[in-house]
Amino acid sequence: MNETLVTVVGNVATEPETHVTATGVPVTRFRLATTSRRWDAERGGWTDGATSFFTVRAWRNLAGNVKESIGLGEPLVVQGRLRIREEEKEERRYFTAEIEAVAVGHDLSRGVARFTRGAATPVVVRSGGAESAQPGSPAAPLPTPVA
Repeated sequence: MNETLVTVVGNVATEPETHVTATGVPVTRFRLATTSRRWDAERGGWTDGATSFFTVRAWRNLAGNVKESIGLGEPLVVQGRLRIREEEKEERRYFTAEIEAVAVGHDLSRGVARFTRGAATPVVVRSGGAESAQPGSPAAPLPTPVA
C-alpha cells in the first residue's frame, strides 16, 4: 500500500490531549493550523492566504514526548502519514485531514529550543479529574558518554 507522507509547518491550534487506547497504547491528539503567505507587490507586504487545519495524532513514545513538549500557539514542523477521512452528519458529508505523526519538532526559524533526551517516564492521563499513570513505553535513555 502506498502512503502519502507530508511535512506541514504551522501552529498548535488546540491543547494536546492524551489518552490510552483499550490495548494500553498512549495517543496524543492536537490540531495544527497552517496559513499560506505570499508577497503582495501592490501592497508591498506579506498577505495571508487560507488557513488549513490538520488533526495530528502521535502514538506511543512520541505521544508522551509531544504532550510534555508542546503547547497552544507554538510553531511546529510535523511529518507523518496523511489520511483523509470522510464522515456524514445530518445528511451532509464532511472531510477531515489527519496526520499520523512520525516526527514533531519546534520550528527553529521562529525561535530556539533545547533538546532533552527523555527518560522512561509514564504518560499521565486524566480521567474524571483523577490522574493515573499509564506506561508510555519510551526508549531507555542513552548512557552518558565518558570523556
